[in-house]
Amino acid sequence: MESKEYASGAVSIEALRILRDRWRRDGQRLVITNGVFDVLHSGHVAYLQQARALGDLLVVGLNSDASTRAIKGSLRPLVGEAERAEVLAALRCVDYVVIFHERTAEKLVQALQPDVYAKGGDYAAHPGAGAVDQQRLPEARVVYAYGGRVVLIPYRAGRSTSALIRLIVERYGNGCVE
Repeated sequence: MESKEYASGAVSIEALRILRDRWRRDGQRLVITNGVFDVLHSGHVAYLQQARALGDLLVVGLNSDASTRAIKGSLRPLVGEAERAEVLAALRCVDYVVIFHERTAEKLVQALQPDVYAKGGDYAAHPGAGAVDQQRLPEARVVYAYGGRVVLIPYRAGRSTSALIRLIVERYGNGCVE
């Protein structure tokens, strides 16, 4: 595996395409997941560890600041893309981070064609179901088209950035910080 010592933690999609060719030749299974990862928490870490266990390499597609605002609203992200990439890249289970600028990771998935595309269980067609909600997860159509596999990782209820933000506002909304 190459060194993870790169500026801001992110690599380009072009660099990953070149590496992907080598990984295929070597028979390594590529897993991709993606998200905002605004305030990293234990739910993220467990999710990323489970995603990494599905293959030999884990690439995390990270929503850019602009795409995060388009998805989450004007108040997000709380942490900029370069810093979020740096934090993700520091995790042992993450091999590479790539920042993408679209609302979805369809172009990233099409470009790298991972063996496995992993997302949280909140993208299931029905709660507790293994079937993917392709309306909410358009990347799945791309994966199925080239014969890849989509895996939904069980969602850990109550472990979300939104829940952390609500807790912070509840506890410190009066402006009092200890």
